[in-house]
Amino acid sequence: QVQLVESGGDMVQAGGSLRLSCAASGSAFSINAMGWYRQAPGKQRELVAGITRDGMTTYSDSVKGRFTISRPGAKNLVYLQMNSLKPEDTAVYMCTAGHTWPPNYYWGQGTQVTVSS
Repeated sequence: QVQLVESGGDMVQAGGSLRLSCAASGSAFSINAMGWYRQAPGKQRELVAGITRDGMTTYSDSVKGRFTISRPGAKNLVYLQMNSLKPEDTAVYMCTAGHTWPPNYYWGQGTQVTVSS
């Protein structure tokens, strides 16, 4: 089993920045990919960004150029740097991990990000 713990969610004004952090523990040595999903009220869950152990990244079109996912030293930590935040970025952000792609086998509890206009 793998446990994921997120932190960094907050309330910010539009145009602001936040950095989300996620730490994996347990049988984390088997993780190949990690990512961030988000869920906003009334909307489908969305893969915002993902990264493999080799450093390959992917982003949803809605956040490209504004968000950056990183996994320093391929350790079981993953960050999501979010810049130029918009009200439509408001959602619960969930850290995820997996042995394969997409990284959606293990899920964290989520952290709330609220962007005010």
